[in-house]
Amino acid sequence: MVRIALDPTPYHSTHDFLDFFDVAAAAGYEWIQLTPHPDFVPFFSHPRVDRAYLDRVRRRSASTGVGISSLLPVQRISWPEELPREAAVRNFTRIIQLAVDLEAPVINTEFSGRPERAEESEAGFFRSMERLLPILEREAVTVNFDPHPDDFVEDGLEAWRILRGLDSAAVGFVYVGSHTFHYGDRAMSLIPQLGDRLGSVYAADSFDHRRSHGLRYITNPPGNAVRVHQHLRIGAGDVDWDELFAALGASGFLEREDAIICSNVFAEDETADETSRYQLERLWSLVDKYAGSAS
Repeated sequence: MVRIALDPTPYHSTHDFLDFFDVAAAAGYEWIQLTPHPDFVPFFSHPRVDRAYLDRVRRRSASTGVGISSLLPVQRISWPEELPREAAVRNFTRIIQLAVDLEAPVINTEFSGRPERAEESEAGFFRSMERLLPILEREAVTVNFDPHPDDFVEDGLEAWRILRGLDSAAVGFVYVGSHTFHYGDRAMSLIPQLGDRLGSVYAADSFDHRRSHGLRYITNPPGNAVRVHQHLRIGAGDVDWDELFAALGASGFLEREDAIICSNVFAEDETADETSRYQLERLWSLVDKYAGSAS
């Protein structure tokens, strides 16, 4: 059965990194995804941990009964400039070793790069993967990519085409609910294509920025190259969760032991405890409703 994990980002300002395991346990979660943090792997930086700190992470995980489902680093592995890209490859190599040491062989990440320099960024992505793929395959670690808004690729189908071109089972896809409308709102057609290469799903809601003829959000001056989305609790936005989970159920995702659903609500820190519990209850309700519907 699918694993449901907590993204502890809402607790970054109020809790120590090691206390995230206690927070997850208190909310009823059995799994946690370790996201960018100054005491672990900061955004765009080399990991800040040594063996002693990793031992502390492992002990806290064991003592709370909360397993590490996955790591979420954000690195510039598709950057069009070489110095940041080379640094990202170096950082990512170390992150792969962390995943091995923590016995959490799943890394969920983003493409990075720049949409206005898409061709150069895609070339940078493939250069980076030439170095990283042999390490991933040797260490039996899977890396799943989210075409995040403002990455060099944002459309879900085109992102899958790029990943498919790597021709490696060590690479998969992250479907982020709150990025649905940037992906092209294509869950029903995309998820069947992904099959067992869909490694993780993030559960947070968002408003459809395309509504009202593109005037739902107004930025000044007009024409700003911005990407607007939210990470709200399920039901607070426009994502069709029944449609998404129907597609996940039909694909068999909800019954896979290696599949991960991660609650990643960032917009409601003031009610983080209540929201985390709500998310877990709502997700299990959707899983129970649609699991077992694979054709």
